[in-house]
Amino acid sequence: MLVLTHDDVVAALDGAEAAVLDAVRGAYQAHAAGRTVVPHSVFLRFPGRDRDRIIGLPAYLGSTGTDTGAGSDEVAGMKWIASFPGNVDRGVPRASAVVVLNRLDTGQPEVLLEGSVISARRTGASAALAARELAGQPGADAVTGASFVGGGVINFEVLRYLRHTLAGLREVTVYDLDPARAEDFAARCTGQWPDLVVECARSVDETMARHPVISVATTAARPYLNLDACAQGAVVLHVSLRDLTVDAVLSADNVVDDADHVCREQTSLHLAEQVVGHRGFIRAGIGDILLGNGPAAPEPGRVTVFSPFGLGVLDLALARLVRSVAQRDGRGVPVPNFLG
Repeated sequence: MLVLTHDDVVAALDGAEAAVLDAVRGAYQAHAAGRTVVPHSVFLRFPGRDRDRIIGLPAYLGSTGTDTGAGSDEVAGMKWIASFPGNVDRGVPRASAVVVLNRLDTGQPEVLLEGSVISARRTGASAALAARELAGQPGADAVTGASFVGGGVINFEVLRYLRHTLAGLREVTVYDLDPARAEDFAARCTGQWPDLVVECARSVDETMARHPVISVATTAARPYLNLDACAQGAVVLHVSLRDLTVDAVLSADNVVDDADHVCREQTSLHLAEQVVGHRGFIRAGIGDILLGNGPAAPEPGRVTVFSPFGLGVLDLALARLVRSVAQRDGRGVPVPNFLG
């Protein structure tokens, strides 16, 4: 067993944004082409604690054919990720996770990786890829600003990868229910990317109206947000899945990662399906769009919403990349007697 810590994962992924984007793209395309196995995630919840959960995401990812340093070999494994929003007030990260990779010949576990960094970066990269693909006229290269609802780790990672998929991005607006979190987010952004102009907004509507790309990543458990303030043709990256009202979902051009996965667990799209009794409001999966097989977008000017449930194959794609880089660089702690 090879154990890769948080520092090992960061060392492998820092500065490798292009490789991460390629790995995520390849995983989405493989999923759309039927070269994956992605069982439904398992949610462990606790009595009387609506917001706390631990989720298990098992998956198999076949060859993606991408040349990212991760190779094109198949991989299987699982992410086990805890989300405890109250940790933020304790000064502890909201999410903690591990990823395990198994051998395909024997089934034995062979690599154990710290998973919160992998989870956050695959989420950011997937949202950024969607923003580039879904940006309407005049296109992604013309986008100069992005808005962020929620000042946490996930939106920071979305911004990291938007800087690679939206070449003209120069302005950022952020809103958080906690103004101090918004200010901290702004300070982190300018510290990491001094060329950015970052502003804290006074309301969520102001934030939604400011730029044509909006990323929503909060800990909301129930819908509260409509799309009335968005500009025509805006792209909303609905990363946290439970923010938009049913009316907002039904009014939008909806793109998902996998309809069967995203219409579960009381997400906004699940609630919309329960109201109308079908999933006809979902236009396409992002994998089909990346393969060039997606149906055409509806009338110009409609707000597009990308709602990614978060497929386990994305975690495997990045874990495979991290494993490859760590083995090349001699990082990690081998535990030769782990299995006895």
